[in-house]
Amino acid sequence: MDVHHIRYFLAVCDTLNFTRAAERCNVTQPALSRAIQQLEEEVSGLLFRRERNSTQLTELGMLMRPRLQQILDDLGTAKREAKQFLTMEQASFTLGIMCTVGPTRFTGILGQFYGTHPGISLNIAEGTPEKLAKALEAGEIDVAIMSQPEEFHPRFDVQLLFRERFLVAFTAGHRFSALQTVPLSSLNGESYLDRLNCEYAKQIDGVMAGSNCAVKVVYESEREDWIQNMVAGGMGICIIPEFSAIVPGLQTRPIVGPEIQREVCLVSMAGRRYSPAVSSFVKMIKGIAWPQTRFETTYQAA
Repeated sequence: MDVHHIRYFLAVCDTLNFTRAAERCNVTQPALSRAIQQLEEEVSGLLFRRERNSTQLTELGMLMRPRLQQILDDLGTAKREAKQFLTMEQASFTLGIMCTVGPTRFTGILGQFYGTHPGISLNIAEGTPEKLAKALEAGEIDVAIMSQPEEFHPRFDVQLLFRERFLVAFTAGHRFSALQTVPLSSLNGESYLDRLNCEYAKQIDGVMAGSNCAVKVVYESEREDWIQNMVAGGMGICIIPEFSAIVPGLQTRPIVGPEIQREVCLVSMAGRRYSPAVSSFVKMIKGIAWPQTRFETTYQAA
């Protein structure tokens, strides 16, 4: 069944006249008549009663009319939505963000992207590196912003965005307040609040052990806000990524001797084609000149 057959059939339904229907469809009457005959052959029955001075729908024609009208309407809707998607007038994509990546680095960037592409709807999905990797493979998210201590599997395309130091966080009045940087060995004996979602936890524990640094874990949680609020309340210290969203009352200092850092990357499935919306986002975020410390706030396209 050809879409032109449907259009010709509906034109005859509206006009009940083959000549006027042909004029409306900008075809010759013989061409329109042949198309109607082909459609009747396809549905195995007559659609119109043709008399000398009138044309009427048969019962089969009346049955087919709303169904074929719906097909034509749906096709028109599909074409409009496809055009809106391809021109990014109305498109969406899902961005996965690792749960320990705070919004500090990305709020302004996402606002800039929305200002440039107001027709694109962005959905944000949060998760651990393992969860995001599975979601990428399943096609549940389009791209991800994430980090992991080991190398990414070759099935992923990986673009380094920025490197981020780990900081020690503490409450106002703590002895670390007087320092510009905090040697890792100085954490020895401190009460410690453990961030269970930290993908670098084993590496940090290993660095501490290598520096003969032992802390006393007094609380642990997957909730970053709970950990930070308890640190701000004086329950102990914690180690957080530099660009975490920090609650009021929390102070931070870079850890040195050795410095601990992670690489935050843009990750996607190797070989998978981007939609126009995703392609625009990837192009923008790859062109960002990232500030090197949390005290820099200006983001510029490279």
